[in-house]
Amino acid sequence: MPVQLLILYDNLSFEAGLESAWGFSCLIQGLEKTILFDTGGNGRILLSNMKNLGINPADIDLVMLSHEHNDHTGGLELFLTENPRAEVLIPESFSLQIKQMIKTQNGEYAEINQQNEICKDAFSTGELGDSIKEQGLVIKTQKGLLVITGCAHPGIIYLLDRIRQNFRESFYLVLGGFHLFNLPEEEVEKITGQFKEKGVSKSAPAHCSGDKARGLFEKKYGSDFIKIGVGTKVIVE
Repeated sequence: MPVQLLILYDNLSFEAGLESAWGFSCLIQGLEKTILFDTGGNGRILLSNMKNLGINPADIDLVMLSHEHNDHTGGLELFLTENPRAEVLIPESFSLQIKQMIKTQNGEYAEINQQNEICKDAFSTGELGDSIKEQGLVIKTQKGLLVITGCAHPGIIYLLDRIRQNFRESFYLVLGGFHLFNLPEEEVEKITGQFKEKGVSKSAPAHCSGDKARGLFEKKYGSDFIKIGVGTKVIVE
């Protein structure tokens, strides 16, 4: 069955009726479980975009939060009022405040520290990084690994290196926030080259990657660059 990625929350939107805002959320369908990766910064916007994209919050089995910044966790509380049965996967370092909020909404959470299989073919990278701890999502497909990142605060290349060590499979697609918006152009250009060196087939920078990085990745990847905004759908057979 194909894996489908649908962007529910991003800084950009390419469709009328879909609202953009600073933050990120991606829905993953076609696996053993339907996964919501991050919840954006505003629950109203998240739920509105879901409704306009024909997504029922009750159909989501699992919410995975990459890191504890509001532009990735801010939509969770309102989402849980619509679907309190969804399990929430959080890095172990998350504050007591978020854990208590989940319980207040009658939700359940599991804390992630090490690499962990979420469901068949889907894995958390485990908590990575020092000052800002973050988990990413890795999905195995016949075409290679799909990697989804919230902001890649530990460093996008560091994340890819850790994933390569643990999985030893080729990268098909890397999608999400790469946190490159404040880097000099030559640094970003170097990173686009490193993506190619690591055999990443398709790139899809979103959210905090920045306009400059999007332009440089598009230049480097050509037809293998995927432009990301609210409503973007990526299907991997």
